Amino acid sequence: MTGRSCAVSIDLDSLACYYQIHGLGPAPEDLEPLIIKRCVPRFLELFEERGIRATFFVVGRDLDLSLGPQARAARSVLGECLAAGHELGNHSYSHPYEMARLTRSEVAEEIARAHELLSELGADVVGFRAPGYDLSPTMLQVLDDSGYLYDSSVFPAPGYYAAKLAVMAALKVTGRKSGAVVTNPLALTAPVRPYRPSLRAPWRRGHSRLVELPIAVTPGLRLPAIGTSLLLAPAAVRDKILDGIMGQRFFNFELHGIDLADADADGIPGELVRRQPDLGLSYAEKRNRLAAILDRLADRFEFNILAEVAEGVQARV
Repeated sequence: MTGRSCAVSIDLDSLACYYQIHGLGPAPEDLEPLIIKRCVPRFLELFEERGIRATFFVVGRDLDLSLGPQARAARSVLGECLAAGHELGNHSYSHPYEMARLTRSEVAEEIARAHELLSELGADVVGFRAPGYDLSPTMLQVLDDSGYLYDSSVFPAPGYYAAKLAVMAALKVTGRKSGAVVTNPLALTAPVRPYRPSLRAPWRRGHSRLVELPIAVTPGLRLPAIGTSLLLAPAAVRDKILDGIMGQRFFNFELHGIDLADADADGIPGELVRRQPDLGLSYAEKRNRLAAILDRLADRFEFNILAEVAEGVQARV
């Protein structure tokens, strides 16, 4: 891998995760497969048009055939991802927002169960992303012991965490509790470029075998440069953020499956739409904005899956 690289990744959090964040209780069961069934094909179409290979971070539970027939459909869609040359990464088995607070054996089980289910699809699983970007030393140690090539959980964006705390506080005032948890503030001090982390303190440089690929922030102010932020931002702000990104050698562009959901066409309940700002935009509008972003990035970057980026980093640091 040479020159400037952009890795596009998509976290396939189900609607249940968003219901949990907003303290809304269980999500409607019939909408559980929506993200993989409806949104992933939209990403695949967009990427095929541009010759982009991406990394999809998958929650293992969605592939578990013992939980019902919906898993078979999810496996079919993700099989299409593999056939198109995309990478599948581990996003834990059940997406517990409190994963950083679990015991070592519980963490190991979350990682191993998801790994096994993804491997059944034929995926070579070498990368991990923690639920809620909340990475702990225990998680990193388990990943290192399991032979993972990289982690991509660190998100050193103060503005994002301030907004997260504000949402959690507002919910508390109304008597509802968010399923999200407060991330270790030391994560905000992490390097913004790829590095080998300390197994005892993932937000610091160290000598681990695996590498950390931080999620993108802008130079200086460390504003979040992720899909949801860019899709919602006014055009002038979006262009300004991208201007800052264009000077970097690596852009870890993280999106979520819900970024290409359409509240009306997909039948997403109003109780979630009112609380999730990105659902206020139609799929057509979000697709147009994302397409424009990707086209601009293509002028400066080569697109790679995260595993390829990690291999290059390992050879250099």
